[in-house]
Order: sequence, then C-alpha cells, then structure tokens
Amino acid sequence: MASLAAEASSSSIPPPPRSWTYHVFLSFRGEDTRTGFTDHLCASLERKGITTFRDDKDLQRGQVISLELLKAIQESMFAVVVLSPNYASSAWCLDELQKIVECKHNLGLQIVPVFYSVEPSDVRHQKGTFDEAFRKHEHRFGEGSEKVRRWRDAFTQIASYSGWDSKHQLEARFVESISEHIHKKLIPKLPSCTKNRVGIASRLVLG
Repeated sequence: MASLAAEASSSSIPPPPRSWTYHVFLSFRGEDTRTGFTDHLCASLERKGITTFRDDKDLQRGQVISLELLKAIQESMFAVVVLSPNYASSAWCLDELQKIVECKHNLGLQIVPVFYSVEPSDVRHQKGTFDEAFRKHEHRFGEGSEKVRRWRDAFTQIASYSGWDSKHQLEARFVESISEHIHKKLIPKLPSCTKNRVGIASRLVLG
C-alpha cells in the first residue's frame, strides 16, 4: 500500500467543535513507538494546532483509564491507529481498536491506519506476530471467545481502510506527510470561524 501524498495547507485549525474534545485520538503500542514515531507524530500534529489525545500524556493519575479512553475516542474527530509489530499483543490496544471501529460506524469517526514496520496483508490476515498474539489471547480467554472474535473482526476491518505504509519511508518526511494530510482533511470539516471562534455549537457530520 503506497503512502498517501502530503498536501500542504497554511490554514489555521480552530479548537474542535463543542461536541468534540479532540481533533485526533492516537492509538499505539507504547513499547513499539511511544518514544519514537508516535511522539514525533503527536508533536507534528500539535505544531499545526491539531488537538491530540494520547493516553500516556492526557490521563491523570487515579482515573479509570479504560472509561477515560473510551470517552476520548467518542469525543475525537479522527483516530490514527499505529499498527506496529506488538500492537495485537496488548488487550488494551485491541479494546481501543474495537471501540474505534464501532465509533466509525456509529458516530462517523474518521480512521487513519498507519502500518508501521508491518505488512498490511499481515494485519488483514493476522499473520506473523499478529497470529502469535491472537493465539495467546485465545489461550487466555478460551477457544471461540467472543471477545477475541470481535478483536479479529476489528483488525480485519482496519486493514481494509486506506492508510499509510512506513516501508521505504524516511521517518521525518513520513510523519510530516501524515500530519499534513490530517490537517488538510480537517479544514473542510470545521466551521468557518477563523475570524470568530466563539459560540461553536453545531455538531458536524463527518463524511
């Protein structure tokens, strides 16, 4: 899957409409990408004025993380899912992914998959590290587990969406291309309010 071309935009980004709290929710496997790719992508998005949620920064100590994450997904306009080699080994990531796919169908959440150091076909067919991870989940939750079945379905769906492949990409340019693409997609979805950003009340319909 070829990387999407970056599209430059100089428009400023207003805060998310009142119905949303975040422009973007980042879903990622911390041990794979937290201090590298995901950190760079988050910084690039925020430099463009794009309000971004990532759990290791935004959750306060003592909160019930699962409920807070579900709420953050529901209150985001876009979800960027960084599918890395160990993503499926985390039940937490898979719960996030399942909720993201549900919100796409129910709330119009826009999903941006990033295939980071993995083959999109391995994600779609759950091969390699993904096959190993799901086998472990089935051993833990039982053969025929409904939970694991829903995770597998979400994984198959995420791989069918148009996304970004890190293969043969220079990381700095790759990060910038993704953030520019999201910036460009956000502009037409926001109210025309660069002159007056007060009183935004309408809920946008995402395409």
